[in-house]
Amino acid sequence: MEVQEKILQGAEFLVSETTADDIFIPEEFNEEQRMMAEMAQDFIKKRVIPVDERLEKHDIELSKELLEAAGELGLLGTSIPEEYGGLAQDFLTNMLLTEVASLAKAFALTMGAHTGIGTLPILYFGNPEQKAKYLPGLATGQLKAAYCLTEPDSGSDALAAKTKAVLSDDGKHYILNGQKMWITNGGLADIFVVFAQVDGDKFTGFIVESEYAGLSRGHEERKLGIKGSSTCQIFFEHVKVPVENVLGEIGKGHKIAFNILNIGRIKLGAGSIGGAKLVATHSIKYANERHQFKRPIGSFGAIQHKLAEQAIRIYAVESATYRATENIQEVEEKLLAEGKSYGEALLGAAEEYAIECALLKVAGSEVLDYVVDEGLQIYGGMGFSEEAPMARAYRDARINRIFEGTNEINRMLVIDMLMKRAMKGRLDIMTPAMAVQQELMSQTPATNGAVEGLFSTEKHVIKNMKKAFLMTAGATVQKLMNALKSEQEILMYLSDMVTDIYVAESVVLRTEKLIKIKGKDACTVQADMTKVYVADAIERLALNGRSCIRSWAEGDERRMLLSGLRRLTKYEGINAKNARRRIAETLTNADSYCF
Repeated sequence: MEVQEKILQGAEFLVSETTADDIFIPEEFNEEQRMMAEMAQDFIKKRVIPVDERLEKHDIELSKELLEAAGELGLLGTSIPEEYGGLAQDFLTNMLLTEVASLAKAFALTMGAHTGIGTLPILYFGNPEQKAKYLPGLATGQLKAAYCLTEPDSGSDALAAKTKAVLSDDGKHYILNGQKMWITNGGLADIFVVFAQVDGDKFTGFIVESEYAGLSRGHEERKLGIKGSSTCQIFFEHVKVPVENVLGEIGKGHKIAFNILNIGRIKLGAGSIGGAKLVATHSIKYANERHQFKRPIGSFGAIQHKLAEQAIRIYAVESATYRATENIQEVEEKLLAEGKSYGEALLGAAEEYAIECALLKVAGSEVLDYVVDEGLQIYGGMGFSEEAPMARAYRDARINRIFEGTNEINRMLVIDMLMKRAMKGRLDIMTPAMAVQQELMSQTPATNGAVEGLFSTEKHVIKNMKKAFLMTAGATVQKLMNALKSEQEILMYLSDMVTDIYVAESVVLRTEKLIKIKGKDACTVQADMTKVYVADAIERLALNGRSCIRSWAEGDERRMLLSGLRRLTKYEGINAKNARRRIAETLTNADSYCF
């Protein structure tokens, strides 16, 4: 594998190496970006948090007021070009703002649905007239947006929607009939991006205004969590939608739905990380305050393990999230330079890294779930009480594994997209996979080839993790061929291997770059977090690899593959107990998540 100086294509990390200098790390945000984040944080602390209890009781008018207040500050228009009243911030800045917005709890979802899936389809796919009509109001919050895709019988299978749109006899309107469910912002939206079938099978997007006759809203859903966000069904009964409100092309609605989901997935990852940081800080503070046996519980090894593991997972997935974010931004800038429109550039860039977007959605949401679960455990009995923050955090976090495609769907998409790219020649994984087979046949020890230098051991481990995936995936594809697509368990084993490789490599590169900036002595705890994460990642990868191989291989083939996997996943590891204790000590001394 050669070191690449160019921008890697989506998923190319599996067959190439990246240097620390080639990635962006959160510590590199500039002053202007940090000021934007501070403005958003200040708005949330002063305007949203004080009225949080009212929002939890479905105060729709208050949600509208807050959206308009956010719009006045420019927080709703950061993705929108200046010509339409927006601030035209870059993708890195928008991702940082998504992370910060998570501090607003359920109202973060209200904002996110408006600025993301509600506004972006019009920004990216709207014609000039549609953009001029709707974007200025969406940027200020005078218009509130929602996205209508899911139906009672079409969730993960979005293209099976039954809502129909029939062209009127005079050719001036499409007549919409059907229903949508689980619509975030449904109770307050003025503008709905709605998907319906034209002529029975042409999946198409429409811009539908709430005032159109025949549109009605169901009652507010009683939800497990995120109670402060509006969620309801939307009904369409002979709704006349002007033909000029067709979004994009007839029959091309899937392009809107799936491309918007790529952006939504990586943003959900960023939002999950922001929420996890807040919950980790609550956990640390409680561990310092709560005393048992005349000691703060944060001084006990079992609690230290939990605090440290929360921080390790947050730090690692955050590293991967902003690595992918910069890749998307770089490709976006490249496409803009080639003459693509603003929408075409960002959508093209997000499509290039659709695999990374999917795996980061899974990784981010599951880190948040881990953090809130362990946070509640740290609080003990108090964590089960609504008087403490953990009960609500526990309820609110759970939806993230369902939003933007379930984690199961996203896991399978990772491998499906990877295989399709390989088949189309967009990504050559067969050549390196064959090279791994030859290496194993030659009996060359897998421990050879380690490079001296910072994190040399961890880098060699990651190189072998890639080889282990290529060996396992290559053999699996060769054996199962077309039958693989129906073997969902195997697809998920392989997907988790890919995720562990990407996140482990990202955290190593982040800490390496951070050491170059701040010096080794200033980053000893980050080094501990990095080494513990890599040690655990290779154990998980080995387990998933074994599970995959045992799912289909038998006899000599199974023994040969398992032997190869053992060779490629050998690692002495580190004293993770002591490393976690050092990490926990840093956290409790800071009294917050401090990385």
